Amino acid sequence: MSAPLRPGPPPGPRPGPPPRRWSGDEADDAGHPAVDAAVQAMANAATLAPADQIAQYEAAYQTLRETLATIDQA
Repeated sequence: MSAPLRPGPPPGPRPGPPPRRWSGDEADDAGHPAVDAAVQAMANAATLAPADQIAQYEAAYQTLRETLATIDQA
């Protein structure tokens, strides 16, 4: 005689696909050119020396602020 099977814990939620990373290359991204350029500048800044990164991040921040301000006005 064999032992009865014991049910294990109920299965948890199935994992979904990994989050989609934005690359800036995809044609179906409905981006904004100024925002896309600012994001790309921040990505490029990662390869710079820390002192040079600051200027890139500040320029990207200013671009994003100006872009958001124009959206708020619309």
